[in-house]
Amino acid sequence: MKAAVIRDHGGPEMLEVVTDWPTPAIGEGDVLLKVKAASLNYHDVFTRRGMPGIKLNLPVVPALDLAGEIMEIGPGVTGFSMGDRVLVDPINRVEGGLMGETVDGGLQEYARVRAHQLVPLPDNVTFAQAASLPVAYGTAQRMMSTHGKVGPDEKVLILGASGGVGTGAVLLSKLAGAYVIACGSSESKLRKLTEIGADAVIDYTKVDIHKEVYTRFGKPHRRTYDGGVDVVVNFTGGDTWVPSLRSLKRGGRLLTCGATAGFDPVEDLRFIWTFELKILGSNSWAREDLESLLALISAGKLEPVIDRVLPLDEAREGLRLIEEREVIGKVIVEP
Repeated sequence: MKAAVIRDHGGPEMLEVVTDWPTPAIGEGDVLLKVKAASLNYHDVFTRRGMPGIKLNLPVVPALDLAGEIMEIGPGVTGFSMGDRVLVDPINRVEGGLMGETVDGGLQEYARVRAHQLVPLPDNVTFAQAASLPVAYGTAQRMMSTHGKVGPDEKVLILGASGGVGTGAVLLSKLAGAYVIACGSSESKLRKLTEIGADAVIDYTKVDIHKEVYTRFGKPHRRTYDGGVDVVVNFTGGDTWVPSLRSLKRGGRLLTCGATAGFDPVEDLRFIWTFELKILGSNSWAREDLESLLALISAGKLEPVIDRVLPLDEAREGLRLIEEREVIGKVIVEP
């Protein structure tokens, strides 16, 4: 069968589309899934490059996110039937492991999946919508709702707003009734962020983020709750960390789920204790987060932002677009 395979760590050329990848054999507790859609994440870039401290058994088929139809059911599997439409929770919460990293993921025509990782799809949710969810929107849901508890009329500043997690954070904040300020690096990205619902945008390549916040909303006051924003979403880290702290009003919350621009930023503890700030970490997603997102899509309340849909033969280009941050939202691959 056809699959996109990483045989060794390195640059874009290390993702190779082949036509002789073996169709997986299934066993006890498994299903064989006809992959209808997979989505790419920056995690797949890290898998291709190699991640410090994490040793992978190569070769591997990447893509954590996938959705499809059940084509074969292994012994011991109950509750599912041939032809069922399902989303895969990429995390194996029973035996451990991760789709597209420790076991082959979505960039193949057929995938072996543990039945306990399957989430049924509502009839009116497409495979592409479903495949958009786990890593990006599931992470955003857990960060914004489960932990961050973003609420009506709060001012929410979102860094990295044009990516998968970022667009998810924008949409979920708007659903919560918040006023959203989205940060991006180009006119086209800022225009798209406005189209999907951002109330205001900031080009962080042209202004200092915290100074722009002061201009628009006032400088935070340590004795009152005036100025600044209620929530900052920062999963970039690096040199954006202190400006994020400086943008928060007294009692504000900084939500983080990653550190794509650096995990060891300069810190300034004075802002944390002076303004009684809360820093809330969020790690991945729970099955309940995925079920909540599917219900929102089914009810017509959420539409994942999909930049483009590519065939499997163009998987390398899709990953390049993610790596070079040339997309807004998700890149879908249909094997």
